Amino acid sequence: MTLTWTTKSFADLTLTELYDLLQLRSEVFVVEQTCAFQDIDGQDQAAWHLLGYTSAGELAAYARLFEPGISYPEASIGRVVVSPLFRRFGLGRELLRQAINAVNTLVGAQPIQIGAQLYLQAFYESFGFRQVGEGYLEDGIPHIHMVRAGS
Repeated sequence: MTLTWTTKSFADLTLTELYDLLQLRSEVFVVEQTCAFQDIDGQDQAAWHLLGYTSAGELAAYARLFEPGISYPEASIGRVVVSPLFRRFGLGRELLRQAINAVNTLVGAQPIQIGAQLYLQAFYESFGFRQVGEGYLEDGIPHIHMVRAGS
């Protein structure tokens, strides 16, 4: 499956794109994962938004990207999500490749930190991320901090 990828600042998002990304995040992080939490956390305005759309105009994949010093001292990637309708096509891997490339384009090749759900540790390790520190619970879900060296 081929997606059209775009990276936009918050100010450059269309209302439709903003609606699509908030709907997808809510569908997966709140409803599917049965996790009541404040997804709209005041950081979207400081983020770059990576959107992967199908040829039919459906948002299939999304991630939020930050310059260093906003979420962590390093650049960071968060809210990594693939729509349930488009799973099993390898889009998670493509999304993370696109996110790493977008961060490198935005801020140069430098370390990237993430807060990863523990069950995805091996997935992120396959991209060069390594666990740093102890695990923690975030909204009742086991997480770990991981850092990828700059490349």
